[in-house]
Amino acid sequence: QVQLVESGGGLVQAAGSLRLSCAASGRTFSRDAMGWFRQAPGKEREFVAAINMRDDRTYYADSVKGRFTISRDNAKNTVYLQMNSLKPEDTAVYYCAVDWYGCSGDGCRDPAPYDLWGQGTQVTVSS
Repeated sequence: QVQLVESGGGLVQAAGSLRLSCAASGRTFSRDAMGWFRQAPGKEREFVAAINMRDDRTYYADSVKGRFTISRDNAKNTVYLQMNSLKPEDTAVYYCAVDWYGCSGDGCRDPAPYDLWGQGTQVTVSS
């Protein structure tokens, strides 16, 4: 059974950092795309970052560009989201997801093509 498990969320003060992890089990992700999305209370799920495993291209939402970095560790079958300079508006439940067929451009930002989602991890940034 293929699963995605997120970890690393928590409570942090504004300007602080957190690193989220998304560990995949049951399958080696080598030609897929992995994405991070977030959902704040009362808001729709929004794109944060994605990485296309085929060519290592990365994509970021404008709101996190320059502050967040998505990366992967093939040996551990894990994708990371390093979040620096956190702001209260980054508070949300963060989800990782996999698109079995990879993605490119704006396709990486759309949650619809993603095939499998993790359970989410809460990130709370206090002011």
